[in-house]
Amino acid sequence: MPRSLRRAAVLGTTAKVASNRGAAQATAAQQQAAPVAPPVAAAPVAPPVAAPVAAPVPTDSYAELTKLKELFDAGILTQDEFDAEKKKILSA
Repeated sequence: MPRSLRRAAVLGTTAKVASNRGAAQATAAQQQAAPVAPPVAAAPVAPPVAAPVAAPVPTDSYAELTKLKELFDAGILTQDEFDAEKKKILSA
């Protein structure tokens, strides 16, 4: 076997062994870092409670109009959609 092929084989094997050792060490470190907790009995799940409806939060109409204008300039909104949304924001 030529010298260059032997060298490549040795280097490849060494890399494989190092990779396996690194993976084993990482797995061991993860297992030590996260100790296994004993299984907990399933607690009865309470039915979800509806959240109380909050009063409308005052909004920043300038920021909303700016965002609306950006959407209009990008061609996402038509003129009619822009006008309708602008009217909603200004009437609020």
